[in-house]
Amino acid sequence: MVLGNFPNQFFWGVATAGHQSEGDNRNSDTWFLENVTPTVFAEPSGPACDGYERWSEDLDLVAGMGLSAYRFSVEWARIEPAEGEFDEEALAHYEAIVDGCIARGLAPLITFSHFTQPHWFAKRSAWMDDEAPALFARFCGVVMDRFGDRIAAAVTFNEPNLPQMLAWAGLPDFVADLTRATLDAASAAAGVAKYRSGNVMVAEDFDAMQVGMTAAHTAAKAAIKQRRPELPVGLSIAISDDCAAEGGEATRDAKRADVYDHWLRLARTDDFIGVQNYERLWFGPDGQLAPAAGAVLNEMGSAVDPASLGGAARYAHDVSGVPVLVTEHGASTGDDSVRAAFIEPSLAGLLEAIEDGVPVLGYCHWTLMDNFEWVFGYGHQLGLYSVDRTTFERTAKPSAGVYGAIVAAQRSAVSAGV
Repeated sequence: MVLGNFPNQFFWGVATAGHQSEGDNRNSDTWFLENVTPTVFAEPSGPACDGYERWSEDLDLVAGMGLSAYRFSVEWARIEPAEGEFDEEALAHYEAIVDGCIARGLAPLITFSHFTQPHWFAKRSAWMDDEAPALFARFCGVVMDRFGDRIAAAVTFNEPNLPQMLAWAGLPDFVADLTRATLDAASAAAGVAKYRSGNVMVAEDFDAMQVGMTAAHTAAKAAIKQRRPELPVGLSIAISDDCAAEGGEATRDAKRADVYDHWLRLARTDDFIGVQNYERLWFGPDGQLAPAAGAVLNEMGSAVDPASLGGAARYAHDVSGVPVLVTEHGASTGDDSVRAAFIEPSLAGLLEAIEDGVPVLGYCHWTLMDNFEWVFGYGHQLGLYSVDRTTFERTAKPSAGVYGAIVAAQRSAVSAGV
């Protein structure tokens, strides 16, 4: 496949998240939920990938692939471990990562809330608390005051719509039962009525959580813009490329209305919409269709389909009207040959969308290295690098070379003025 040229000003990046890679995020809600009994998490995060200590090495890996951007999260639970108390060491740590990115020619793309929040915030029922938007905006302001003058883009929330998406995934009833039991156990252990989290959620809280996160996004954006009006600010959502077979239009549209459209409409006043795409799903008159016979499946059981990325970007832009930033895209598979073969045709589909008029600011592959994948623990692999679970040594997979070669060709074409 001969891949055409992407726009000259284009972020070529890779994405990570603090809790999934740093390790020992002990003051966070997710750490607390991992360690209650019962818990919906397959295993605790523990030391994760030791990324908090090995961040410089990891930036070298990103730069070594020839990329131009690095998306990572700042952990609210580390920066404000107790309400109103901001940790100087944590702020200095993330500032060093920002400066390390710039020294290596990487644009820092910062996520302010990648699912995890402080334990004290969860004790207040998280985003259902009336003061949540102001508390989050205060945190964003502290971060911006410290190193916001050097970042390239701000993502307020990561996948605030994921609970609604999972509700459409046909998960067995025991998952919802275990989720409820986890939150009940956490509430009892914390001594509060409702211990709540942004990524472990029961259905009756969906609406109130959405209201709170919507207000928090608006407040956070205002705090960020107050300090840097020109900085691009948006949020990212999980978005499948949902397609309708004959008679499936109503079901597809119902899912879109339930899972994506609130956030896409909210993004109409933002600078971009972050798209996080992992699958294309088909719907018929009786609901979601099974993958085609012989399809290559990812670890979630859906088909690995390179066409999904371009379709998701088109839909997100059609509804929001703002530029798209692909903040995550990848394949959950232990077979790296699938990942390596998946990247280029996916980018070709994204380029077709760009050529058809969809403004796309950049592409971040998920993820740099195999890490803690939330309730699935360490059982799912999405990294361009593997990580030894004992020594934490990072080892490049063939897909890292494939992605690096694509980016090298693109950046070379820009340098040559092609």
